Amino acid sequence: MAQDMNAIRVRTLFLSDLHLGTKGCQAGALLEFLKVYDADTIYLVGDIVDGWKLKSGWYWPQAHNDVVQKLLRKVRKGARLIYLPGNHDEFLRDYIGVNLGGIELADYAVHEAANGKRYLVIHGDQFDLVVRHARWLALLGDGAYSAALFVNTYLNMVRRRLGLTYWSLSSWAKLKVKNAVNFISRFEELLAAEAQRQQADGVICGHIHHAIIHDQFGVAYVNTGDWVESCTAVVEHYDGSFQLIRWAEVQLAKISEQNLVSAKISERAA
Repeated sequence: MAQDMNAIRVRTLFLSDLHLGTKGCQAGALLEFLKVYDADTIYLVGDIVDGWKLKSGWYWPQAHNDVVQKLLRKVRKGARLIYLPGNHDEFLRDYIGVNLGGIELADYAVHEAANGKRYLVIHGDQFDLVVRHARWLALLGDGAYSAALFVNTYLNMVRRRLGLTYWSLSSWAKLKVKNAVNFISRFEELLAAEAQRQQADGVICGHIHHAIIHDQFGVAYVNTGDWVESCTAVVEHYDGSFQLIRWAEVQLAKISEQNLVSAKISERAA
């Protein structure tokens, strides 16, 4: 596979919950990330396009189109791309098993890592009882979530003007509400149990916008997070190890390093 000489090469890249087609999507940050990372195989683990939002009103700025084009360009250069639709892009589940221009559509996948371990890869909404059995309640929750993201957008506009980094109000609130914390734990437990049922060594999922890697339930639980709140992705290195990348933190570290270099140059000049 051809690649940018300056790119970081990994064996596998896992992305989920981009929510293209919404104002909350951090498409600019995602584009910067995709410029830095190249992978042999890319898994899009659901909610890549937000069909729920696009039904209520069309929103598709150039940056969102650029993300799609960037991913397709990686396919043309030789990357394998596997798309596992989620609940927000469930319209694509009608095409499971179809290959669309080099993009493989599947309900779930079993990924074999470089070290031979097997991982169930699935969006995860199939194990969310709210989405499965109370769709109207899920849509109501989606509306409240969108309102939080709206506030978050303008809050971060102010933070940027003050020279502060990105901060997620909705993500912070999610971890402060006891019911939400309990839901996350139960969701993780259910996904881990499904991995065990399929005799896999772990599960890689998205859906709940909570990026984390742990093995608290007897198998590896890997959640890729999202590109609305946390701007996170998971990569597999060539030794089979997995790494959770928090892009906002990477960018902050880069800015801090640049400032340190600038300060040293200024000291020498003085």
